[in-house]
Amino acid sequence: METKINRGIVLRLAKYLRVLHKLKGMGFVKVFSNNLGDAIGVTPAVVRKDFSIIGIPGNKRGGYNIDVIIEEIERMLGKEERQPIVVLGCGKIGNALMHYTEFERDGIEVVAGFEINPDLINPNAHIPIYPIAKLPEVAVREAVKVAVIAVPDVAATEVFELVTASGIPGVLNFTSVDLKCGRCDFDECAIRCIVQNVNIGLEIENLFYLVRMKEADILDQSRSRTETLTSQTG
Repeated sequence: METKINRGIVLRLAKYLRVLHKLKGMGFVKVFSNNLGDAIGVTPAVVRKDFSIIGIPGNKRGGYNIDVIIEEIERMLGKEERQPIVVLGCGKIGNALMHYTEFERDGIEVVAGFEINPDLINPNAHIPIYPIAKLPEVAVREAVKVAVIAVPDVAATEVFELVTASGIPGVLNFTSVDLKCGRCDFDECAIRCIVQNVNIGLEIENLFYLVRMKEADILDQSRSRTETLTSQTG
């Protein structure tokens, strides 16, 4: 029975994997939890707990064998299998995602793009771009499990419905429309959709807020130090 792990651990495992491949490329054979923790910004205890959950042996003194960890994490993340994805909407964002070079390293293969704009359709391209109506056919032929939606907001819901109707359960949504499968709410969805909504505008707004809070905190600390020095010298 496969171990079920939450999204936070999955994201950390993917980060560990990137670091481990870099270390292996540099000739390292073993790594310690504090090394991995420093690299991705967590404590050594979190690293050890994550590894224990997925059954990776190790200890504080002996460290972890890099090859063993890589093999186990790749197995857990399904990287032993082909990971085909499609991109719907081949404008600036979609085109950038289709040609993102790091996908290959992560075992992700963009098998096709889909468009309604006839000027962008090119079935003979290195990564073919088809009319969007061909999605169901390609999804079955390529056994696609994940679709990236990067269409204009006005088309997001309709495209999402086509994706789910094509039997693709995983959706990464780059539009500003929060997509959700209504059928899943009533246990009527045969594929049990998993949707990740990525609103770039909201993420940037959040960053601006965090930056302002950080600046305000620094300013408050500076004022506090100034007041302390003034009271000591007054």
